[in-house]
Amino acid sequence: MTARLVLHPMTVGEAECLVAGEVDGGARWAPDYPTEGDVSAARRFLGTCASTGDPKPFGNYEVRRREDGMAIGGVGFHGPADANGGVTIGYGLVPSARGKGYASEALRALLLFARARGVASVRGDADHDNIASQHVMTAAGMRPTGQDERVRYFEIAWTDAPADSGPRAWPLCR
Repeated sequence: MTARLVLHPMTVGEAECLVAGEVDGGARWAPDYPTEGDVSAARRFLGTCASTGDPKPFGNYEVRRREDGMAIGGVGFHGPADANGGVTIGYGLVPSARGKGYASEALRALLLFARARGVASVRGDADHDNIASQHVMTAAGMRPTGQDERVRYFEIAWTDAPADSGPRAWPLCR
């Protein structure tokens, strides 16, 4: 949870509804939610659950505004930490929620969450023309580490122990 957002851990049922385009029970979706990226992330999550089980806590989180409970995007992990303690993340917001600082706020919370769970590094990437996403990662403390013909890569790494204050004060769910 952040000052303005709730990062709600996605369940299998919620992911199935999202893929099907059906609002799940009491869920509230912004008019332009879900995006193609949200549906793709939900499919990946369902595939992971089917093949290896629920990846909690390194799964997908629906980004919801605290003020009205509206789902406005997603943030999450592409899987559990690798042998070196690194994870890869992804995130996205619906067009109507962009430009308000929500993506940076959600990513900062996810980074604190990962660090509090012993993750040593977090990686992400953004298309070359997605300057806004590149700014989100740098605003959250991630640094460029390279690029290829399609994307620019970012990472944050910690060499010290997880912080004793802060991360535990930012639970992801209600």
